[in-house]
Parts: sequence; structure tokens; C-alpha cells
Amino acid sequence: MVKFYGYSLISSFTPFHSIILKKQRRLSAFDLFFNNSTKSRRILSVCATKYQLHNINTHTEMGAEQYRPPLFSVAPMMEWTDSHYRTVARIISKHAWLYTEMLAAETIVYQQGNLDRFLAFSPEQHPIVLQIGGNNLDNIAKATELANAYGYDEINLNCGCPSAKVAGHGCFGVRLMLDPKFVGEAMSVIAANTDVPVSVKCRIGVDDRDSYNELCDFIYKVSSLSPTKHFIIHSRKALLNGISPADNRRIPPLKYEYYYALLRDFPDLRFTINGGIDCVDEVNAALREGAHGVMVGRAAYNNLWKTLAHVDTAIYGTPNSGLTRRQVLEQYQVYGDAVMGTYGNNRPNMRELIKPLFGLFYCEPGNNLWKRRADAAFQMKNITTVKSFFEETLVAIPDAVLDAPVAELPSGRKDLFADLQGLLPPPYETREEEVVAYA
Repeated sequence: MVKFYGYSLISSFTPFHSIILKKQRRLSAFDLFFNNSTKSRRILSVCATKYQLHNINTHTEMGAEQYRPPLFSVAPMMEWTDSHYRTVARIISKHAWLYTEMLAAETIVYQQGNLDRFLAFSPEQHPIVLQIGGNNLDNIAKATELANAYGYDEINLNCGCPSAKVAGHGCFGVRLMLDPKFVGEAMSVIAANTDVPVSVKCRIGVDDRDSYNELCDFIYKVSSLSPTKHFIIHSRKALLNGISPADNRRIPPLKYEYYYALLRDFPDLRFTINGGIDCVDEVNAALREGAHGVMVGRAAYNNLWKTLAHVDTAIYGTPNSGLTRRQVLEQYQVYGDAVMGTYGNNRPNMRELIKPLFGLFYCEPGNNLWKRRADAAFQMKNITTVKSFFEETLVAIPDAVLDAPVAELPSGRKDLFADLQGLLPPPYETREEEVVAYA
């Protein structure tokens, strides 16, 4: 038997019998927030109102950082949530949990001489989660070990990406949901090579393997065969019939009832809901329904300011930073000019550094003109710094926009979770004999 969160024994359910789980895994912010122990109550100051959290200090056991629980997180998005995006996101929100892009375990292993380019991040980006993908246990173990030096706050395994490159030819991502035994082994290998919490991001099903009981089988087997206590649930199934990732975010219907049924049927686990939630008002609606946490994807990128600028006050109940968009850009300029070209071969370049900023003026006067000026500035040989780029392009944005305080919280859809309780599937009946057979 494996003792997951104390001093541990040799794993009996992975082929790597020499792997020993690290002593005393660091508690997750979820563990601290939901644990009712006296120690946790001393660490956490809970809810000043029923649905808002105030002054919640989550003290990690390694280091002096204090993080609030992941009530709000930004989804890992390939080619989007890079270090540049995370830098501007952290300037705007101090408490949102940030995820890296998915990094293939093989990339980490084969790029050992160039790891900073893939894994390095500034201390200000905490709390931050590294998401890895892969289907080779040796490489997953080695990648986790190599990532330890960078100090991520959690390691997440991608079991949800439906792209043909990942789930098709790559045979990982959401395809791993079809093999919960392997996922359990992979999560055990990850946990054995790190002392931070581990988690899984998955869909609610794959193709015709989409019943609630099949989702529960996956959750039960993975959590029984590994130390995994946190699952991020994209509330759509994935279709592996060649449709694009964009269509996989649109065509399969959202089934929030599956997510909320998981809260009922697995009270000892923690679940974050993902999919179709587009603004902070809707995040709060999900939390009022009982969600442990909410993950937002493209809205946090495409509508950067109007989403993230409300997170700290409306979700975490902390004071507004008071920053305007002009002040955000002034801080980002210092970062951009410091890192430009540091990886050689003109990487990162101006276009890569500016790309995350295009959601800053979403639907604001001057936004389209600013983007056109930006496209022209990318071609100008005299534009060699982020400062000069801003001087050339930001004249398109009115001062009234640049210097405006954060506006009122935009309203979300009121029927997003309507009649949810009436839609819940019947309770899951655990099939213990299957897990014994797997182990």
C-alpha cells in the first residue's frame, strides 16, 4: 500500500519499483482551504460573506509565498499562455492561478541544455502550474524531475487536448482518458518525482465513451491508483473524428450537471470546472452553485482587461490595485525590453512580446486602429524596443481609455446553471473490485 501524503512506501502499482514517493508532499491551496483541521483554520481566514472570500492566506510549506486557493485559474492554451502572457496577466491580477502552455515531456527531456526557454518564469508569476503531456512513463518522470528546479506550485497532466497532433499521432492528451490505468501510473510517477501537488485536466468523455458512469470510473481509478486529489473538468466530451480543436470547443454540448454530480459523488476530491464560462460574473455563479474552482480559457486572453481586472476584487475580495491600462503597459514595457532577444536568434521578438496585449483594449475605441498600427510597426526597422513600439502605436488609443479605472463588473448569462439540480445523473456506485484488479 502506498502512503500518498506522509512518509511514503515504494509504489506497488507502477512498473518502477525503485521509485519512492517524496516525504511529506506539499499541501495544495485546495487542501488548506477545505481541510477543517485546527492547523488549517489557523492558516486560513474564511469568507466574510457567504460567497466572497476575504483575507484568505494560504501559506505554502516551502517558501514564504502566500497563495489564495484556485477559485479562478487561467486555462493552459497552446501558443497563448506563454511567459509573456502570464507576465501581463499577473500585473493585472495578483491572485489568479496561471498555467503554462502544455509542454510535451519529450520536449523537456530532449531540451535539457535549453530548459530556461521552456520552463523559466519570473517569481512574480506565482502561483503557477506546469502542464505536461506525454505517454511515456520514463520521459514523464524525467521531465518532472527536471522541472523541479524551477519551483512550480503544481504539476498537471494533460488528459483533455483533442487535437490530431496530440490525441491522434501523439497518442496522449484526451486519448489518455481511454486508459485510466496508465493515467494512474503516470500521476504516481509525477508525484514520485516532485513534492508539489499534482492534478489532471480532462474532458467528461471521449467519442461514445461519454456516460457519467464512465467519467466516474476514470476519476475513481486515477484517484485510487495515485495521489491525485484535484481534477480540472472540461465539461464537454471530445470527438476524435478529425474535427478541429475549435470545433471540439463548440460542437459537443456542455454538461455542467456531470461536473456538479462529481462534487456529490467524490466529496474527498477537489474539482475545478472549465468550459463555456466567459466572464467573472459567471465564475461567481459557478462558485455559488458549489464549484471548488473555475478555470477560464479564451475569455481571459481575448478579453484580457475586462476579465482579469475583476478577479481580485469580485472573486477574492481583495482591494483593487488601482492600475490603469497605461500603468499596466508601463510595467510590461520594462519586462519586454529586458527579455527581448535573450534566447538568441532574435527570440523572443517584438511580435511575440506584443501578441498577449491584443486583448487589452477589446471592444474599446481605437482598438482596431491600434492593431493596424501594430502590424505596421512590426515591419519598421527603427522600432527596436517595446518602449518605441508603444510610442509609435498607442497614439491610436484615446487617453480616456488608457487612463480609465476598472469599469463595473460586466453581467454574465443568468441561465448558465438553470435547473441544474434536476439534471444531475444518478449517484455513481463505486466498483472497488475493478481498482483492486488494476492495482
